[in-house]
Amino acid sequence: MSDPDQHENAAEPDAGVVDSTNTADADGTLAGEGSVDDSADDAVDDGLLSRLRVIEDQPLGDRAAALTQIHDELRARLEASDSPRGA
Repeated sequence: MSDPDQHENAAEPDAGVVDSTNTADADGTLAGEGSVDDSADDAVDDGLLSRLRVIEDQPLGDRAAALTQIHDELRARLEASDSPRGA
């Protein structure tokens, strides 16, 4: 006869294992997740957060348009970072 606890743990190979590499910093980002130039990223984040705070105080229709604009800007920035350099 087999031990039922053994089968339960076999289905979860990492059960009970703590992954210390994924600890969150105070701001919610994962430790070691930052880029080389964190100060520039922080400035961009602060600007984005400021814009979002202003948008949240606007009427719903205006909020939707402003959030769509931010979405489009972030998507364009992300897609530009995916393109090969010098192409």
